[in-house]
Amino acid sequence: MFGNARLVAVVSYYTYMNTSLTSPSTATLLERYRDVRSFTEQLASRLSAEDQLVQSMPDVSPTKWHRAHVTWFFETFLLRPNLAGYEPIDPQYEYLFNSYYESVGDRQLRSERGLLSRPSNDEVQAYRKHVDAAMATLISGDFAERPDLVDLLHLGFHHEQQHQELLLMDIKHVFSRNVGHPVYAAEPDRSAANVPEFSWIEVEGGVVDIGCNVADVEFAFDNEGPKHQQVVPSFALGNRLVTNADWLRFVDDGGYTDARHWLSAGWSHINETGWNAPLYWEQCGGEWFVHTLHGFVPIDPAEPVVHVSYFEADAFARWAGGRLPTEAEWELAVGDRPTQGNLADSGHFHPVPATVVDHDGFTQLYGDVWEWTSSPYTAYPGFVVADGAVGEYNGKFMVNQQVLRGGCCATSPGHVRPTYRNFFPAHARWLFGGVRIARNVATPAPAPFPSAIFPSRDAETS
Repeated sequence: MFGNARLVAVVSYYTYMNTSLTSPSTATLLERYRDVRSFTEQLASRLSAEDQLVQSMPDVSPTKWHRAHVTWFFETFLLRPNLAGYEPIDPQYEYLFNSYYESVGDRQLRSERGLLSRPSNDEVQAYRKHVDAAMATLISGDFAERPDLVDLLHLGFHHEQQHQELLLMDIKHVFSRNVGHPVYAAEPDRSAANVPEFSWIEVEGGVVDIGCNVADVEFAFDNEGPKHQQVVPSFALGNRLVTNADWLRFVDDGGYTDARHWLSAGWSHINETGWNAPLYWEQCGGEWFVHTLHGFVPIDPAEPVVHVSYFEADAFARWAGGRLPTEAEWELAVGDRPTQGNLADSGHFHPVPATVVDHDGFTQLYGDVWEWTSSPYTAYPGFVVADGAVGEYNGKFMVNQQVLRGGCCATSPGHVRPTYRNFFPAHARWLFGGVRIARNVATPAPAPFPSAIFPSRDAETS
């Protein structure tokens, strides 16, 4: 179990990932490996064996499955082909814990992962220890002198960090289906809120570099490259994230019942599902409450709104007289600022009100919530899918998805970057997705925008 202090293992890994390491040492690689693996176990240690088995919807995977799958990844792509004499602890795991790698073989249906009462939690723990011991042996050889293997190891680190976030997303959904509203973690103390009144910040456009060349950085996913140029007209971006107070105004103004604000597919979806508020919101006695990982609590108007779909984010932006930013606009606005914010090491596991305003007026560009963009998830010019099973990691999902940027309160430090492209279907809500709106600078700010739509915190509580 770990308390509410910042998580030492993740902070040390964050330091490593921000150090230029052209030739990482064996000791450095081993320590990184152990830190990443340890953090997964710290996250899972708050959960009972019963908690770790539940699958509350097809998109959710049980905690136990996440812990085993990330272990399968190291076993499949590093140990089996590269460690002489390696013996799997159970050959059946190749089937049970494959996710979507067609070239590796058949697998358990995603929608039926919750049926796996066996292997037990103890057996999954033994599996992790078995692979960890073998990985230590592999890394301790001439591993650091093999750039191809080091690249795969880095991919394994970031793959496991993705599943750390998924673990938190998924157990939150699991707990939301329990009428007892279980608490995953007590909320740490918060800093005093400093939510600025909404304003537009103009960003000068031009012909700009977007993405990165994967070979030029210590790590990036293949979908972040290649670096290329885009023409980005000047635009304006909201100085802050959309808050619960802003969203309540959208709800009260009939935002969910007015087709004018919605994409056709979004309007059809909310009518089929009956959505009338973000996921996890519930009205009790005329007041709005929300399910969080620290319990069922009254909505805090100053917090960034979270667990809204692309459909909802787009409708809100239209209602507010703006639009969602493109991913290129977001990347240009962020620039080279540090990747700091309310990430998983804070222990909040929930968006918190803004506390710091950057020198250029922005708040919370990293952390708290993933920010929906209007950009479809497609390949950058010149993108080539890698050969083999690893080539299935990103490329085959480049259809019917929208890009999100910036990381969230469940993202591990050291994992997010300015060029990082997260992606989900337009209807998805169980991710920690939120909203920052944009507009064209040639378009006047809508009247009576922004004060009437986005009041200051003082105005909201007065």
